[in-house]
Amino acid sequence: MLIRKSRKRPLANGEPLLHDDHSRPRTRREFIAQGMMAGTATVFGASLFSLFANPRMAAAALSPDLEGLKNSCGIAVQGAGKIPFICFDLAGGASIAGSNVLLGKSGGQMDFLSTAGYSKLGLPGDMLPNDPAFVNEEMGLAFHSDSAFLRGIQQSTSAGTRAATNGAIIAARSENDTGNNPHNPMYGIHKAGADGSLLSLVGSRSTESGGNSLAPMSLINPQVRPTKIDQPSDVTGLVDVGDLIGILDQKDAVAVMESIQRISDKKMSKVNTRITTDEAVKELVRCGYIKSADLADRFGNPAALDPMADTDIVGPGGIFSSAEFDSNSEFRKTASVMKLVLNGYAGAGTITMGGYDYHTGERATGERRDEQAGRCMGACLEYAARVGMPLMLYVFSDGSNSSNGRIDDSEDGRGKGEWTGDNQQTAASFFLVYNPAGRPVAARNQIGFMRADGSVETASSPAANNVNQLVQTVLLNYMALHGEQGDFASTFMGHGLGNAASQDRLIAFENIVSGTIPPQP
Repeated sequence: MLIRKSRKRPLANGEPLLHDDHSRPRTRREFIAQGMMAGTATVFGASLFSLFANPRMAAAALSPDLEGLKNSCGIAVQGAGKIPFICFDLAGGASIAGSNVLLGKSGGQMDFLSTAGYSKLGLPGDMLPNDPAFVNEEMGLAFHSDSAFLRGIQQSTSAGTRAATNGAIIAARSENDTGNNPHNPMYGIHKAGADGSLLSLVGSRSTESGGNSLAPMSLINPQVRPTKIDQPSDVTGLVDVGDLIGILDQKDAVAVMESIQRISDKKMSKVNTRITTDEAVKELVRCGYIKSADLADRFGNPAALDPMADTDIVGPGGIFSSAEFDSNSEFRKTASVMKLVLNGYAGAGTITMGGYDYHTGERATGERRDEQAGRCMGACLEYAARVGMPLMLYVFSDGSNSSNGRIDDSEDGRGKGEWTGDNQQTAASFFLVYNPAGRPVAARNQIGFMRADGSVETASSPAANNVNQLVQTVLLNYMALHGEQGDFASTFMGHGLGNAASQDRLIAFENIVSGTIPPQP
């Protein structure tokens, strides 16, 4: 007699994952991967937001005589002008390939795997991408039509945003259930030129990488360690312009601070400090007053700092409704990071989402969590469209899952294979690029490939079996979006991606800007 075991109860988003084959979590990374820690903390550091719907078009102008001194004092309004970069660190080992983004054999995404290979990736025989009905290419990159990532992205984006997006998937194995994979590319993104007007890097965790996974050791620069950003209340506390604006209105307060600068500058011109660095000291004093006036000019209204007050993000016409925003910490975290990065106030940001070690013996838990991640990815793409900025969005995880082929036919299981164990052989990462000028032109949508059985072919690219070289591949593609791939070797000396011809085979898209983003009219 055949005895069928009862299916395990699906878990709600945010509910901890308890696995019989895993030891009790001991580190912060293990707690996050199993969904037992959200990663909240106090934020401190300076930031910059606008008083306008489109901060990159904000005048943020002081009086003409002082406005001309801002550049000499290193006060940037629009950051370094590089393409904003946001990465999602799905802690625990999310299943990216197959059930979400299609990953094929050496011929590309549509060079299909075997039926057994797709079964390992959680797809039953009646949902294979060999049938065009199960392929969605509305964002250029081919997704499975019932991908939970895709469903979430569709909920957060307009058709126009998706039509101006393209992407690429990278076959790349990494170790399961560990934050020790050096996945995070943010230091390299900064080294490639990305920077913010006040913050270089931000991340939703208070770690050296800003996320769950590590940063490659060779790229770490302590001077630009990510500032911790996790929720809107953290953001609103980033800038303190003092008590003067509480006494005067903003316009008068700025005028007073400008007058102080002029008086100080006139006095300093008559002073001889009798030290060898006389001019340097005077420059520091002069710039200190200009920076204070500039802060008051741009941040005098505290409400302007709040992502919750941005109608493009929250409210009737926003990406999130007020109710869902108030009830979901992942949405609030995403909004806080994307507000900074897409307005040019930080060069790059990491959003860590925990609880993606979801091989729970059923499918529904993974589907729910992947859909929520998709909502957050889509929010970043849609906000980029609303502020008129390009965006490179990168998604990675530590290892992956596989299915034994048993079907979860519950409503949320959607008739797909249950996730039953960790499997680093099925791992992949992917990135999406939004371009307000139109969909990026692809040379390829897949880097590396899988074997027919659904395992990564470890010789298919330098990234396939080396996480450091996976990061280098992402950095190469970031530079290529600016038309700067020729500078890759000199920027990242000692890389493992081969010569220029080898690097060309790893580049997904033609450049969408030339060096920097052109100023908006």
